[in-house]
Amino acid sequence: MKLGEHVLDLIAALQRPLFTLLGTPVSWTEVLGFGSGALCVWLVARQHIANWPIGIANNVFFILLFTQAGLYADAGLQVVFIGLAAYGWWTWVHGSSRTTPLPVRRTTRVEWLLLGTGGVLATAAITVLLDTATESTVPFWDALTTALSLMATYGQCRKRLESWWLWIAADLVYIPLYVYKGLNLTALLYLGFLALCVRGLLAWRRDVIGAPVAVPA
Repeated sequence: MKLGEHVLDLIAALQRPLFTLLGTPVSWTEVLGFGSGALCVWLVARQHIANWPIGIANNVFFILLFTQAGLYADAGLQVVFIGLAAYGWWTWVHGSSRTTPLPVRRTTRVEWLLLGTGGVLATAAITVLLDTATESTVPFWDALTTALSLMATYGQCRKRLESWWLWIAADLVYIPLYVYKGLNLTALLYLGFLALCVRGLLAWRRDVIGAPVAVPA
């Protein structure tokens, strides 16, 4: 058997139902995505560098899960996340001066302007793409969560405090979206993400209390 066939068999095995939760089947991909995702967010809140490799593993599991569920923008988003994780990993290791750890800072007005403009344009473009080129039943909501997640990931890479608010906004949309798509375990995961995001926001906020608004590093 060729390597490609082994990979396809492994993917098929991961996507088979493992048990039923609230009347819907749950696969290994969803279970592994749940575990790696929860661990990743907990590590981010603690500013632990291991969040990046754990996050990459989580992205791989979610590519399989979201493709199977028809959430194509979310699946494609995971590929982008892998690239951003590599960037964030490098940034956290080298720090702003390449000799000291990257500090937590507030998002500047210029960054907000760029993020807001990019978020609106990305949401509109992805909505049109999903509506015309895929069978997505939730093109706008899939696009909105994609844009919010990209904005939040940028902030996480740069250790911007307000990235947690963007994650919170995204999670508040993700939770009902995943329930609607029958991904109940993932919806529970994102409910946990929401709680961890609040904890992360409070933890990072302590690092910037009393600090001046920073210029981009």
